[in-house]
Amino acid sequence: MTRLLPALRLPTRRAAALASVMLAAALLLMPAPARAVIDVPLQDVTIRSKQIDAFRIGRADEPRFGELTFLGGLELLSGNRHMGGLSGLVLSADGREMVAIADNGLWLTATIDADPNGRPLAVRDARLGAIIGPNGRPLMDRGRGDAEALALRRNPDGTGELYMATERYHAIYAFPYPLTDPRTPGRSIDLPATLTGNLRHNKGMEAVAFANSGPLAGTLVVVSERGQTFNSNLPGYLLGGSTPGTFTVLRQDSYDATDAAFLDNGDMVLLERRFTLRHGIGMRVRLLPAAELKPGAMVVGRVLLEAGFSEQIDNMEGVAVHRNAAGETILTIVSDDNRSILQRTLLLRFRIDG
Repeated sequence: MTRLLPALRLPTRRAAALASVMLAAALLLMPAPARAVIDVPLQDVTIRSKQIDAFRIGRADEPRFGELTFLGGLELLSGNRHMGGLSGLVLSADGREMVAIADNGLWLTATIDADPNGRPLAVRDARLGAIIGPNGRPLMDRGRGDAEALALRRNPDGTGELYMATERYHAIYAFPYPLTDPRTPGRSIDLPATLTGNLRHNKGMEAVAFANSGPLAGTLVVVSERGQTFNSNLPGYLLGGSTPGTFTVLRQDSYDATDAAFLDNGDMVLLERRFTLRHGIGMRVRLLPAAELKPGAMVVGRVLLEAGFSEQIDNMEGVAVHRNAAGETILTIVSDDNRSILQRTLLLRFRIDG
């Protein structure tokens, strides 16, 4: 005998549509999962150093380059995936303690050991961590961590304030110095619209320096990486001080500005970088006299050093100045390796002669 199965009752189209609407409404009312904060906690970093004894490859007997004498250098190596991308640098008055920034929104603090002649020997006691913005959140968490320049306003007692500039989102933040707690939030610096409105998205505030002495004492100077076009001269800005305003730096030989630092006499050194298919990679250090740094001026200066494939350089992006025990002026220059296995993180030291 055949047993008949009960008839299945299928939902009507109206009932199915109503169920879909109710399900969608329930999903909308459910709380969204919390977004994880993008952060890099403060941590110790082990840095190994590879000595660079000759600036010109294979010619350790040639220490003099232009108006600079090469003292020595290091290639910095680390297994920490966050290490690299250095784009700004300041040093303590004796050149031992360094504070650097990386272009992914990180601080790097460390001690530089050197011999009596000024040759760097090692970088030790390194720590890195996220740069914290005014709202207490890491700058990298909101896409504002493209840190490109670092300058120091120094008080007579050795304390002061660090000025850190970001690109893409054009801003300058101030932090206490010494940087005893890298998790201290920065404060925003008010910038004129003549500056923020004229900078290119990714060719903005690359060179920032603070004049602690000389004719421009109290002035924060900004030089843009590039002008509005490839061939444009470089816009410059004098913020604060006794003569605020704008100036222009003559762009030469396809070089872009990457950093700047003041000498004690008020002159400014401008670090420049070039990378083109025609010229290849290049580094240049130009001296801009204090007398030329004034509103409305076209600043030219003079070249102290120019280097290329024959020398130990990479993507050189940070420069700092200090005086040694003999009173000589020393330049320390670091590179941004873009966290690429094809590039290097270099720390080079030169003495300015004359």
